[in-house]
Amino acid sequence: MSTTNSHRLRPTDALSKSLPRLGLATLLLPLPLFAQPSPPADGEAQASEAAASPIPLVPEGAVWDGFHGQLNAQKYSPLDQINVENVGDLEKAWEFHTGDVSDGSGDTAPSVWSATPVFANDTVYIGTPMYRVFALDPATGEERWQFDTQSSQEALTQPALKSRGVAYWEADDPAEGEACQKIVYFGTMDAQLFALDADTGELCEDFADGGVLNVNSWNNMPENWPLSLLQPPTVVGDRLILGWAGKDWAESVAPAGTVFGINARTGEREWTFEALSDEMRERSGTTNVWTHMSADEELGLVYLPVASPSPNFWGGNRTEEVPLATSTTALDIDTGEVVWSRQWVHHDIWDYDINSAPTLMDITVDGEEIPALVQATKMGFLFVVNRETGEDVWPIEEREVPRGDGNVEGEVYAPTQPFPTLPAPLLDQSEKPDIWALADAVSFGQCSALWDDLWYEGMYTPPTTEGEGTLAYPDSAGGVQWGGVAFDPASQTAVVNTSHIVQYVKLFDREAYEEADSGSGNESGFAPQQGAPYGMRLEVARNWLGMPCWEPPFGELVAIDMTTGEVKWRGPVGASQQFGFFMPESWGSPTIGGPAVTAGGLIFIGASMDAKVRAYSLETGEQLWSDQAQAPVVANPAVYEYEGRQYVAFVAGGNTILKDHVGDQVVVYALPE
Repeated sequence: MSTTNSHRLRPTDALSKSLPRLGLATLLLPLPLFAQPSPPADGEAQASEAAASPIPLVPEGAVWDGFHGQLNAQKYSPLDQINVENVGDLEKAWEFHTGDVSDGSGDTAPSVWSATPVFANDTVYIGTPMYRVFALDPATGEERWQFDTQSSQEALTQPALKSRGVAYWEADDPAEGEACQKIVYFGTMDAQLFALDADTGELCEDFADGGVLNVNSWNNMPENWPLSLLQPPTVVGDRLILGWAGKDWAESVAPAGTVFGINARTGEREWTFEALSDEMRERSGTTNVWTHMSADEELGLVYLPVASPSPNFWGGNRTEEVPLATSTTALDIDTGEVVWSRQWVHHDIWDYDINSAPTLMDITVDGEEIPALVQATKMGFLFVVNRETGEDVWPIEEREVPRGDGNVEGEVYAPTQPFPTLPAPLLDQSEKPDIWALADAVSFGQCSALWDDLWYEGMYTPPTTEGEGTLAYPDSAGGVQWGGVAFDPASQTAVVNTSHIVQYVKLFDREAYEEADSGSGNESGFAPQQGAPYGMRLEVARNWLGMPCWEPPFGELVAIDMTTGEVKWRGPVGASQQFGFFMPESWGSPTIGGPAVTAGGLIFIGASMDAKVRAYSLETGEQLWSDQAQAPVVANPAVYEYEGRQYVAFVAGGNTILKDHVGDQVVVYALPE
């Protein structure tokens, strides 16, 4: 077991993983909606010689040219045309429907669309879950061009067709009259990375094989599944940093976690980061990067949020230290070599992947200017370290955690886990969440009976074979999802949305699993973990009416003063739905997708079950504006300026993890002309 906080390491060996995480699709619905099973350091850190300098907030012209707005993942715009005084006047400027949507009722798998709109080159670019790219006029939504990858509509590694959109690159020294001096990149589930001329939508013939890179050719286990490219590459200078997704919970041996450094012009692979040793690759897998990354070009570092090893809920095949798993790892951008790494979960048997890009920020703590990094986690922890060295900003302590009950064959347990002292956890994991009296009463004590049957001794209570299993809180989808933390550099305020979801997990020996398996859905139900002695079942803790057994709120928006680590304000975000009706907003909603903040003193966010988009006051948390979108906005918004007018853009695509409500809408708002 690793009991260290920080490691100075070189890459070892590896490749695989991801999936959205939960089964909230049925969280507030009356009945489960199961589909058939889906293939479903203490050590001296290397300090950079480069002096820490403030990260450029937004490139000139206020573009929003990446998944998190900027490479620092601050999701911040310096635009203030829309502000706290006038945001109530915001109106729909335009909307666009791609036509690429499926509810899963026909022959096509359901669609899951979490693409951040990218504004660059005076154009809005969108990639869809059916693997088409659209270039749209930023003022009107008029289509300028589209490109169809002709990709298979088969959900090869996921329970749904999905995409988180496109990436954009442009040359520092564009050659006049030549094509592909500006490129849009788009990946598919079958591991094809397309490079398109940003002006015309034509393939860039000099990139890889006529404009298409087959990333699956680098897969060490292609017979298991392709390395699905659901998250757009992270573009750093003239290099693409590319992770990939795969199947969770399916097998104990899986493709082993790799990240590729690729030449942005040619598609040539320049380096490979491998998170697992050669020996570990024979017995485990994944430990991949399936979400976005952030980078500090001044320091020459790219920051990887690294996932957990396989299988997810049993670790008897990987009892030695796996120091890069479930970590934030800083790589040299030019070589892919590890500069520093911090492991946030030792011997992860809870599927607590690090699932969002760390947010880079310059903060003032006790009078000292610190080049910081904030890593949000599924556990509801925010770990704050120096992004040059990986050293603590506020102390991060190793604390004893629950050990196993002796009933799980071959398992070992980490004696301690890292806990931040500041900021405080976003949700209380020290004891079982309180039972919601209303849900318990209407189910005649069903919730109380379930709580009595579930083992929980606080955070990191391990999975068991006994009773109904182990209460899992936070859930495997996470207290914070891939939207991550937004940051206002002027007030040094961090903003993050959370989900408060209770699940329970049980391990079944192979014979019992075969008898019990009744199918699985999107992040819930049964999963085989083939090759391990145990299959598993993961369920949301609800009563027979589908009501959550734990007390609301089910989601919150939280603002944190990053000079002190203290919470400035917090409150419920969004509204949940039950039987087609909105619940009181004081109950909040589970959230998928993150916030954006602006110099106008505003927070923009979708993320909730009720499919609304909202604006909040950054200073007070007061809701100032909302509008109804076609489906839940499970993507980060984009904020941009075009021809002197400020716009806020959302993709309303939905995700069946949240609820069975999907869409194909791009909706964009501005002040009246």
